[in-house]
Amino acid sequence: MAARRALLVAITGVLVSSAGVGTSPAVGSDFMVTGALTSQPIGHYEFCKANPRECSDLSRDRGSVILSDALFEKIASINLAVNEAVKPLSDREIYGKEEVWTYPVNGVGDCEDYVLEKRRRLQAEGIALSNLLITVVRKADGEGHAVLTVRTDRGDFILDNLSDEVKLWSDTNYRYLKRQASNNSGRWVSLRDESNLLVSAVRK
Repeated sequence: MAARRALLVAITGVLVSSAGVGTSPAVGSDFMVTGALTSQPIGHYEFCKANPRECSDLSRDRGSVILSDALFEKIASINLAVNEAVKPLSDREIYGKEEVWTYPVNGVGDCEDYVLEKRRRLQAEGIALSNLLITVVRKADGEGHAVLTVRTDRGDFILDNLSDEVKLWSDTNYRYLKRQASNNSGRWVSLRDESNLLVSAVRK
């Protein structure tokens, strides 16, 4: 527990400082630039059919969440807690098929399952779904991967099952493809013009 707390303190101190919490708002590349509506990942489409209430949030986008030190620590804590609680296994290993998006079952899951659980926990803490956006990226090795983007007034932060650190999106080594629309949880908008990918990354 002490080691976990120390890690959270280190993450919060370093990243909040770099993001400028308590000073002037972040600018430029700290915020993603979205494009037009684009195709919904097949895994999310199937998830929405099974869980329609998860994909029917049409609330007006009221802007990014205001990021305080306390909120950043909560976000970092949830990222770390889910990463520690869920054992990484691929959909093929769990279900015998690809692209099954769901909450972690029996404490196992792959990248999008981590994302869904983090999204659920952060929504319970009062962050609007318009600021908790499932995001599809390409890893350096070309593999598709899912992360959670938290939109804040200090930039777009990434929660990732492959890292216990919460980073600005511009500080990761991913190529960003698409993410949920902020005004409709069942729609997606482009971030890059790239081919749709299977989303399957698991933590090594």
